[in-house]
Amino acid sequence: MKNKTLAVWLTLLLGSLGLQRLYLAGRYDRWSFLSLLPSVIGWYGVVRARTMGLDDLWSWVLIPFGGFTLAASALLAIRYGLMDAASWNAHFNPQADPEDAAGQTHGLTVLGLGASLMFGTTVLMATIAFSFQRYFEFNA
Repeated sequence: MKNKTLAVWLTLLLGSLGLQRLYLAGRYDRWSFLSLLPSVIGWYGVVRARTMGLDDLWSWVLIPFGGFTLAASALLAIRYGLMDAASWNAHFNPQADPEDAAGQTHGLTVLGLGASLMFGTTVLMATIAFSFQRYFEFNA
């Protein structure tokens, strides 16, 4: 049984690494490994900026990959949290009753939705602001 609350928190905390896909689709899911690639590219940009300085052209090109991946995982956590029990169980627990407890929304699910909204918005706005700032500084 795939629990919706656990999926929301896994997606929020470890979604950029694709670990929620391993929970929801199994360990042989190809897409979980593909979601790891933009995160690694973004972290490489952060490491490059720390070692070479913020004036490095490639660091500001690579860093938004990680930021947008974090924002996308927060958006996916919101999508999972807002699914009703019948569609959650039909999609992730097809053998279960449509109103089974694994697909119900609880207080921790709502808390995860709020955290996803705050975190995703903050990361998305910071990534956009960083990208535009570096773009205009580079072209000035």
